[in-house]
Amino acid sequence: MSHPLRDLVQEAFAPLGVLARATDHFNPRQGQTEMALAVADVVAHGGSLVVEAGTGVGKTFAYLVPALLSGERVLLSTATKALQDQLFARDLPRLVQALNLPIRLALLKGRSSYLCTHRMEIARRDTQIPDRHTVHLLSRVETWSLSTRTGDLAELPGLDERSPLIPLITSNRENCLGSQCPKFKTCHVNAARREALGADVVVINHHLFFADMAVRETGMAELLPSVRVVIFDEAHQLNEVGVNFLGHQLGTAQLLDVTRDMLATGLQLARGLADWQGVCSGLERAARELRLIGGKRMGQVKLRWTEDAPEGIHAGAWEQSLQDVGAACVQALQALDTVSEIAPDFMRLHDRVAEVAKRVDAFLNPCAPDAVRWVDVSASQMRLMEAPLDIAETVRERLMKQSPVLAQDDVSQEPPPWHDEPTFEEYSASHDATVAQGDDLDGSAFDTAFPMRPEEDTRPRAWVFTSATLGDDPRLRWFTEPCGLESATVLRVSSPFDYPAQASLYVPRDIVRPNDPAHSAQVAAIASDAVRRLGGRTLVLTTTLRALRAIGDVMKQQLEGAGVEVLVQGEWPKRHLMERFREGAKVGEGGCVLVASATFWEGFDVPGDALQLVIIDKLPFPPPNDPLVEARSKRLESQGRSPFNDYFVPEAVVALKQGAGRLIRTESDQGVLVLCDNRLVTTGYGRRLIAALPPMHQLQTAEALAESLEALNQDFISRASTTTF
Repeated sequence: MSHPLRDLVQEAFAPLGVLARATDHFNPRQGQTEMALAVADVVAHGGSLVVEAGTGVGKTFAYLVPALLSGERVLLSTATKALQDQLFARDLPRLVQALNLPIRLALLKGRSSYLCTHRMEIARRDTQIPDRHTVHLLSRVETWSLSTRTGDLAELPGLDERSPLIPLITSNRENCLGSQCPKFKTCHVNAARREALGADVVVINHHLFFADMAVRETGMAELLPSVRVVIFDEAHQLNEVGVNFLGHQLGTAQLLDVTRDMLATGLQLARGLADWQGVCSGLERAARELRLIGGKRMGQVKLRWTEDAPEGIHAGAWEQSLQDVGAACVQALQALDTVSEIAPDFMRLHDRVAEVAKRVDAFLNPCAPDAVRWVDVSASQMRLMEAPLDIAETVRERLMKQSPVLAQDDVSQEPPPWHDEPTFEEYSASHDATVAQGDDLDGSAFDTAFPMRPEEDTRPRAWVFTSATLGDDPRLRWFTEPCGLESATVLRVSSPFDYPAQASLYVPRDIVRPNDPAHSAQVAAIASDAVRRLGGRTLVLTTTLRALRAIGDVMKQQLEGAGVEVLVQGEWPKRHLMERFREGAKVGEGGCVLVASATFWEGFDVPGDALQLVIIDKLPFPPPNDPLVEARSKRLESQGRSPFNDYFVPEAVVALKQGAGRLIRTESDQGVLVLCDNRLVTTGYGRRLIAALPPMHQLQTAEALAESLEALNQDFISRASTTTF
């Protein structure tokens, strides 16, 4: 059924429409238009839409154009800060200009993305800053702070997101002083929130969205009621992000942070008024003893926690250790009570310690129903975790049943208590006070004191969830079930790329099974041989950090002297690795191979010649001994379903499609995908996984792989020389 917005969107995406006239390189695509019209329908009528849009569909424009043309207020959430910045700085301004719309845009990130000038001043006086480099970096930040308008640390080049300086110059929910802060009026976080409250389109991220649902502290509580259209891009990450925020956790690093802040603040502002050294050493000792009870660990380990204590830990010792943390918190609270009126810093510290004590009590009690507990232990810290198995109930009860949309002008940072009708006593008291003060006898003071409830938009809110990978069945149950979206409209739009002509797939039949100790060495040998033939331009994706290190080490040995640089995740900051890898395709530069895991499986966009070979070590099944995975599997079993078919295989499908999606990013890309797991061709579920991938040309032998790589290299050399001359 046609409606005005649908007609506007149809015209915008037409061959001679506004997008073709106003933007370069725009080509109408059937799938993109189909998706845009579906988004227009849900924006016009409300409801929920789930869209899986294959690589190259152009899903960003497909959801942005109808959202912008609708004139509605829009909240746009992404999984990564990188896409958040791209949308705000590039895609949205281009479209707003092309469509000639008077739209105000705002970018809102979490606290850790913004400079806190109050904490920066505290850091300047801190004598315990770890090293000279951090001191020099702090000086750079101070200089930059004088000129920045937003305080967004992404503006500062060369600041590694892993830098130990970051927590010293940013605030979090626990240590922010709020309105009591001496820098409150110039706070960058508050400025960003004010801009968001006044904007037509606000770009946030999933972490911020769910953090607010958990603690009502990020500004979403004020923003969401005035928004009619909510769009989640990279929605495949939504469930896992939400699960992490909707439970609760207690970490020894968190305990040490509050101890450090309490000691520094006590000695600076209230020296001699309490035994700060004694109190803080008691809390620090309790935190370290809690970590030590988890035993020696080389890497990060997850311990099941289905009984009174986590596996491998004596229940009595565990309970005593938690009680010791609670007792240390009580001592700290008593010390803070004596100085609470000296400075707002002490009031905030009191709140932080009280919250820690509350979480200790929670973990001393049984786990909540339909939730799972576990403990993360690493060499340096321990985190106690409790989380729901998915976000379905939260989505159904707290999102889809949201109250009607409020007019934007009726939303403030501190919404007043609405009064539908004042009582006579309230009216008289307000009138008498106004007359006594000689103010506003026209009644405006009364209107301020007793605001009427704003007019509500009775139309249902529109929700759009989209990603390139959301499952492998028509209803996309992998995504819709854990997200509580079983009743949503589902649309699948396939990629416009010519995969049989652009990409080839090779599965080595004679490689050992992934659980064989020799597997990583064989993957490294296959990858090294392929890299020599191609001259670099290769991404090797691993499913574990152990395989990452093993494959990286062997490839460095085997490719020594071959004119190819082997980059391994962890040796450099992610930004440096990405920049160096992209340079590897330039004429005169040495070739590059990047061995990576985790975050490089998705969001790593390398179009063109810089990446022509992707090698994946094995099928990315979730770890079966992970406590959350175990709990989800048991729930499926209790429902009479197959955990393997209904959970493990769909999880592997989505992860595999994400990794394979690094290869072909544009209509002109060419490349080869190598999957070093012969279960793909020897098992029934392997065939299901291959069927979920784009329809690539399949190479049957190692000789065919070699020929394909050599042809790619010759074509690259030919085009590079043509470009040069």
